[in-house]
Amino acid sequence: MLARWRAVLAAALCLLLAACVTPGRIAGKGGATEFSRVGRFALTVTYDDGKQDALQGGFSWLDDGRRYVLDLTNPLGSTQARVEGQPGMAVLTKSDGSRLRAADPDALVADALGSSIPVSGLRDWLRGRLPDQPPAAQVQRDASQRPASFEQGGWQARLSRYDDMGPQVLVLERREPDRRILLRLVVDPS
Repeated sequence: MLARWRAVLAAALCLLLAACVTPGRIAGKGGATEFSRVGRFALTVTYDDGKQDALQGGFSWLDDGRRYVLDLTNPLGSTQARVEGQPGMAVLTKSDGSRLRAADPDALVADALGSSIPVSGLRDWLRGRLPDQPPAAQVQRDASQRPASFEQGGWQARLSRYDDMGPQVLVLERREPDRRILLRLVVDPS
């Protein structure tokens, strides 16, 4: 009997942890222009001296065309940071309640995670689109003419496993003077 309870408890704990890995969708107003994606991310920074830092968790994205919200959670589902942006302004709220403001969301997320993430590019990349600025280079498209790989804003990007809303896998890589940054986003099925 005790063995059965241990097995049930272990299974319940596994289900609870699995449910916490990906955050829920950010509540919007239900407008026709709203775009939302939820999934997991893994960020790996490899330094030239061989040292490596890794961070993983969940993300939730909501964009209504004027304003976007990005929540980043740890593997247990606790929100570590929220980035809210609109034209000319971005606000980062950390888990301790502290807030930072800037015109550039990428710099805010770099402060929260200690590494660059192209938040400004994600607005389009999560939809399978290429923004006009900065210009994209080395663009390759899949059989349906959707972006499959390209270079933009210092990032090498590979997009794959498209559904009706956009790619479900985004692999973004950036080389900086002393390190290589690799970010992988996996979007949960709708």
